[in-house]
Amino acid sequence: EFVSRDWSSDVCSSDLQFMKTHSIQFLKTAAALLALSTSTMFAEKKAAITHSFLGVGKANRVVIVGEDGEVQWRFDMPASDGWVLPNGNVLLALYGTKGFPNGGVAEVDRKTKKIVWSYKGQQKEISTVQPLGDGKYLVAELGPEPRAIVINRAGKILKSMVLACQKQNAHMQTRMLRMLPNGNYIAPHLLDFAVKEYEPATGKVLRSFPTDDRGRAKRDWPFTAIRLANGNTLIGCTNGNRIIEVDVKGKIVWSVTNEDIGEKLFDDACGVQRLPNGNTVVTSYHAKGNAVKLFEVTRDKKVVWRYNGLAAGFHHFQILTTNGQPVKDNTWK
Repeated sequence: EFVSRDWSSDVCSSDLQFMKTHSIQFLKTAAALLALSTSTMFAEKKAAITHSFLGVGKANRVVIVGEDGEVQWRFDMPASDGWVLPNGNVLLALYGTKGFPNGGVAEVDRKTKKIVWSYKGQQKEISTVQPLGDGKYLVAELGPEPRAIVINRAGKILKSMVLACQKQNAHMQTRMLRMLPNGNYIAPHLLDFAVKEYEPATGKVLRSFPTDDRGRAKRDWPFTAIRLANGNTLIGCTNGNRIIEVDVKGKIVWSVTNEDIGEKLFDDACGVQRLPNGNTVVTSYHAKGNAVKLFEVTRDKKVVWRYNGLAAGFHHFQILTTNGQPVKDNTWK
């Protein structure tokens, strides 16, 4: 009855014109919103995240994987830490091999796969290396006297500082040792359940961030520690399968676990990298087969990228490009 009723007898012509005009405007607005929604949907589909990266470990050795997920380059030596340098070469902290019985550091020419220069470990293991510029490198050397050393390309030790950690298990003494922008060192000590910041000149521990807040049975061994621009520290907690961010006093201000993301992607959270967009990429070292080896999670704990290629997980990695663009600040790992 409402539809068939002759409204012209109840309203004046000006009212009819008003209704006609606004009906047309409504239809135009609806059409515009539909077009915007459709274009946004296609834009989001087109803007899917892709990364290329350097991955290092024992099973996979050393690989560079393109944004298409295919291996572009491979080097057949086991490594625990690595960087693609500005000159294109690859810098590696090597596990023990025939040529490096106590581990070592090597720079590899990408084109020839020849070692350009190297340093052979003098104790039991070399766990990490960081390029400092001017031909200098920070290295973690593990064993009876765990230490942070600075070496040059000739393999000469320029500086040495004792690390304050347990000595019973050399392999678990420290991992991603790094120099901070202020010149101090930051070292995650796994079995000590603590990330420590050192003054290099004296070896004094300036700050210590514990990771055993859930009890040591959780095995929240700190593996990667990244000092963020806001002064917080991002920590990968290996077998605890979580990432935490602590403030200057060590209080946890952010964390992410499998429970938070709603699926089991954390599987020995070793290497971590914070991207310029604020997202965090995590490696699951124990992942095998088709399981996810690397994934990117946002601040609100949404997984926006994942990689499940190759047969095993990575010890550490370096995100090189995102959607075809180089990652400019590549030191947060």
